[in-house]
Amino acid sequence: MMDVIIVDDEPAARRTLREFCAGEPDLRVIGEYGDGRSALAAIRAQPPHLLFLDIQMDSMTGLEVARALDPETLPLIVFVTAYDQFALEAFEVRAVDYLLKPFDEERLRRTLAQVRHRREKESAGDRQAALASLLEQLGRHTRSLADARPRFVAERDGRMLMLEAAQVEVVEGDRNYVKLTVGRDVYHARSTLQQAEVSMGSEPMLRISRSCLVNTRHLREISRTPRGDFILVLSGGTTVTSSEGFREQVREYVARLRIGAG
Repeated sequence: MMDVIIVDDEPAARRTLREFCAGEPDLRVIGEYGDGRSALAAIRAQPPHLLFLDIQMDSMTGLEVARALDPETLPLIVFVTAYDQFALEAFEVRAVDYLLKPFDEERLRRTLAQVRHRREKESAGDRQAALASLLEQLGRHTRSLADARPRFVAERDGRMLMLEAAQVEVVEGDRNYVKLTVGRDVYHARSTLQQAEVSMGSEPMLRISRSCLVNTRHLREISRTPRGDFILVLSGGTTVTSSEGFREQVREYVARLRIGAG
């Protein structure tokens, strides 16, 4: 029997992993957490055999949690990640398991097969060496991303401020200006919507109407109106609604996120 702890700041991702584990006779979920600090305390108090660990969390990332784990009781770790292909190559080379969001049941089963194999073949020292090598390589990758991270100037309350593209949750066109939503704050920039989309760099932007783009990294909740349009809730609480002309485009995006899609 393997004791499992799930750490992810997205409730839907935790639920998916919990339900999957419940169907496996050799897995027992002993805890699930939405933030790294609470998870680390629980792991230290009762080390699991297997840890599903989200990389991108606020306050304390999954990589920071991994660095803080006791090498003597290091669990098998499956990182849950939205990292790009360059970083995924680091996982594959270092023989550390990962799940790329959005993941489906087939991918989960393949990952669990790898976990069972590693549990039989690897020592705690092997796991520690692989993890240390991975963290070093991902650290270099993260620093290179920081150097190339898109930034631009926007205005708020008469002040010119620098924004990072990754912070922006919603971009809305307003004639010769765009509104940029970051959490509860709204900024303005003299730009067209098309120019703003280019400035967002590699951020995954989804157009939900002629005048609105959503950064899907910040998407937290999806529902439907009676007429079938999509209501999207972002990390900071902002709510936007798709238009009829872009309904199918949003529906296709949502369909790709469903477990078992494709």
